[in-house]
Amino acid sequence: MGDRVTFGSGCVGRLFTPEDGTERVPCVVLCHGFSGTMDRLLPHAESFAAAGLAALVFDYRNFGESAGEPRQLVDIDGQQEDIRSAVAFVRGHGRIDPDRVLLWGNSLGGAHAINVAADDPRIAAVVAQIPFNGFPRKVEGRSAWSTFRLQAAILWDALRGRLGLGPYYIPMIGAPGEMAVTATAEAEQHIRTLAGENGQTLWRNSVAPRAFLRMARYRPAPERLRAPLLVCIATEDHETPEETTRVLADRAPDGELRRYPGTHFSFYNDPAIRDKVLADQIAFFVAQVG
Repeated sequence: MGDRVTFGSGCVGRLFTPEDGTERVPCVVLCHGFSGTMDRLLPHAESFAAAGLAALVFDYRNFGESAGEPRQLVDIDGQQEDIRSAVAFVRGHGRIDPDRVLLWGNSLGGAHAINVAADDPRIAAVVAQIPFNGFPRKVEGRSAWSTFRLQAAILWDALRGRLGLGPYYIPMIGAPGEMAVTATAEAEQHIRTLAGENGQTLWRNSVAPRAFLRMARYRPAPERLRAPLLVCIATEDHETPEETTRVLADRAPDGELRRYPGTHFSFYNDPAIRDKVLADQIAFFVAQVG
């Protein structure tokens, strides 16, 4: 499970270090996606540690084990600050080489990883997996009525925030036709993996939709990166489609794109795809830091 650690403004994480040796090693800081929690990334951290890289997974403020109110509210600026606090924490750790810190981000976390690294020239390399780069123009399977309901929920929750009231929560994932951020048959199947085999998980199928107003204006800036960037995308991804994600690798001064079969959820649900992607990401990181 790694060592439980705390840092920043109440963030809680797990730090994995290679079992052998006492020398300083590179460290991967893992940044999960919208509404995610660190328990879904524990297998990734274990894989990095098995390859000789330390790895830190953590919950953003307002989520999982970390502090912060309101709960289940995505705070983009706050999440970037949490990542910077995570980087500062590992740089001060006795087993970690402060000049070989790597950022790994999934979906919204991929956008965060790019932007945080763009402001930190000491970051050695970045992996952005199915990264967020704006909302798709059309959401598969969503009717005009469903879109209207979701937009109304976003505006109502934003108004409640302005008035100092608690969030108006909606499900993150639902069945087709339900009021949810993502309402597809595949997403509904994915929720079973999020719940885990015994139903024990930090993740909650609930979000404060006001965050989408800020996300509508939020973009990663790969052109400002000095570190090498690997962008890993899924060819049938409808949530972060290839037309918006591949340009991140194109715009980065030292960018590389890798395409894999499957959808936005295949990187978690399909063990064969997940293992292949992880192997490529480990090879990329090792090539950058030795």
